[in-house]
Amino acid sequence: MLPDDGFHALDRQECLRLLAKVPVGRVVYTRQALHAILPVNFGLDADSSVILRTSASSHLVHAIDGAVVAFEADDFDAEERSGWSVVVTGRAAVVTDPAEHERLSRTGPQSWVDVQDGVFVRIESEMVTGRVVNGAGSADRRV
Repeated sequence: MLPDDGFHALDRQECLRLLAKVPVGRVVYTRQALHAILPVNFGLDADSSVILRTSASSHLVHAIDGAVVAFEADDFDAEERSGWSVVVTGRAAVVTDPAEHERLSRTGPQSWVDVQDGVFVRIESEMVTGRVVNGAGSADRRV
């Protein structure tokens, strides 16, 4: 990217800081050999993993457990023509350790829908990338 194109890349720490500010993102995975994108609420764990809570019987759990997925979250201001986008790429896995599940039950995200058989899914933050766009007239504005 050119330095004056309105975009600039974010380092890992800035990406994680911004992710912690929003409650909803999107999981990108493969379903029936096609790309699928599902909005989800989430949280960040102490190790910077993305944590989701969903039903153990959901199509999402069956599709992503053990798979490499992408997770994207963003925040934009249309009037200012500015915002940011962060993508986390890594292996997803259902949390099976009882102690870890108990800890996440206390500290992790709560599903926005009622789930009777709730499980936590951890997406490792193996690769974290992001960028900021600053619209016309706001080149010095920080997100």
